[in-house]
Amino acid sequence: MPLQFSANLSFLFAELDFTERFGAAARAGFKGVEFHFPYEHDKAALAEAVLTSGVEVALFNLPAGNWAAGERGIACLPERKAEFQDGVGRAVEYAEALGCTRLNCLAGIPTTGRDKALDTLVDNLRFAAAVTQRAGIRLLLEPLNTRDTPGFLIATTAQALQVVGAVGGRNLQLQYDIYHAQVMEGDLARTLELHLPQIGHIQLADNPGRHEPGTGEINFPFLLRRLEELGYAGWIGCEYKPRGATEDSLGWLEAWR
Repeated sequence: MPLQFSANLSFLFAELDFTERFGAAARAGFKGVEFHFPYEHDKAALAEAVLTSGVEVALFNLPAGNWAAGERGIACLPERKAEFQDGVGRAVEYAEALGCTRLNCLAGIPTTGRDKALDTLVDNLRFAAAVTQRAGIRLLLEPLNTRDTPGFLIATTAQALQVVGAVGGRNLQLQYDIYHAQVMEGDLARTLELHLPQIGHIQLADNPGRHEPGTGEINFPFLLRRLEELGYAGWIGCEYKPRGATEDSLGWLEAWR
């Protein structure tokens, strides 16, 4: 099955108003889109943008606190359990309005000891997994590298899979970001081969710089061929920072297609 790529609208086509990015992604040949957060936008306006562009919304994140102030998730913060649970309900409302069947959870940067933070994360994910499963939505947990996000609780594939196992939710899987994984652990192809059944979504960017494939050290032609050979049928989110205009960064994708 050919690989399918989604445009991350938090990075791509960023010069446009948010609702205009859906159509721009479709015109560039993307069948799917994803983004960090939809919550500052009206659900009906976003639903109209999705409908008129014809793209599928592949993924967005649960509410993650004050992003501008440096928060990167609240799921591990004991003092904000009620806020997290309210956020799950809000995310499901947006997902249903936009036809999105995947929501990603960012664990956050602990304000307590690691053990307490992990216990809180597991409890919150059990709640979120139950709510999203009733709505027919897949829940994901994403590791972030600690170079870009110092102190982030879940930084490696192994840590994320330990939490997934502790939660035990049938609809909870790993979101595997190739860029973050390369920074923290490398061994990308072998990790994908070992854990593909537990991976519900993949994202990509090259390293260093988090730019488009072909600008750094990662052998994307090999890695993408291996994913195709393994039969990966999910989305691959293009979550990179274009070095110039988005359209000028898509040569790697055209070559792959």
